[in-house]
Amino acid sequence: MLNGFDWLRRSRTGAELLATLRYLSENPDFPLTRTEIGAPHSATEGPCQRCWIYPRIDAGEPYCKDCSEILQRVHGLSTASRHAAILWGFFNQLPTEILQWEGKNRNKHLLGSYIHDANHFLIVMDRRELRPWLQDLTIYYGFDLRGILQIFPTTGAGTRTCMGDILCRAVHRDLYLPMGQMHIRFYSAPYQLLNPRLRDLKGMLTFDLSDFLKLLEMAEIFRALLRPEEQQEFRDLLSIRDKQESQFYWGRFLGRLEQRARDMLTAWKMRQWPKNRIKVFYELLDYVQLIQAD
Repeated sequence: MLNGFDWLRRSRTGAELLATLRYLSENPDFPLTRTEIGAPHSATEGPCQRCWIYPRIDAGEPYCKDCSEILQRVHGLSTASRHAAILWGFFNQLPTEILQWEGKNRNKHLLGSYIHDANHFLIVMDRRELRPWLQDLTIYYGFDLRGILQIFPTTGAGTRTCMGDILCRAVHRDLYLPMGQMHIRFYSAPYQLLNPRLRDLKGMLTFDLSDFLKLLEMAEIFRALLRPEEQQEFRDLLSIRDKQESQFYWGRFLGRLEQRARDMLTAWKMRQWPKNRIKVFYELLDYVQLIQAD
């Protein structure tokens, strides 16, 4: 019979994953209560066409009771899924204080959670709440937690790789780093889990927790002090290879900025950053809140 994670692996999209998480939270015992098996697949009948194990509701329905209820919950979750981030954690201990999302004010932006065993857990959250959640993690547990936290977005309808396949890839990848300290693995797109070595070779995949939090904090300040068109113009300037031309446009660019923005770029020395770090930094802009600059 299917356990809780087997049901999560049946998800084809991020919206289905959210619907399954909510169904599991409301019916925690249902994976253990299902014992009947559907009819063998044939021209006239067969099992549920989603889980391919349990019997259909009736002869005219394609799905079993649980799959049907999960799919009914998908409607209305597509928007939340598009703005969500998935966190798959493999720690030396479970951070139970911040895993439970029901009734917690600080976790009101968590969309769902699932505890797999004594070391593994899954969280789906609003991606712009990632930094506050990681800060809570450090406040409650400090350096006691060791392991790997993989962060990646959801998949949508029409993608070649389904959400369940991406989850299985994440489970497979959590054994590739030692448990000596806390590591963050950040994937900006789901397909990157299929071949993470390319991203890892560029230094864009694995971070320690303090470095990742620092990047998120800088991204939040950067987003607050520069308008979207200024952010894009700055990135375009970094791609100019001719030094004289780059210096000319750099001076013009700084002249149009407010003093705080000029001080920020000068202090951070972002023009000297490696290109791949700049790319990761811009990917993280979608994972921070838009705050009002004082």
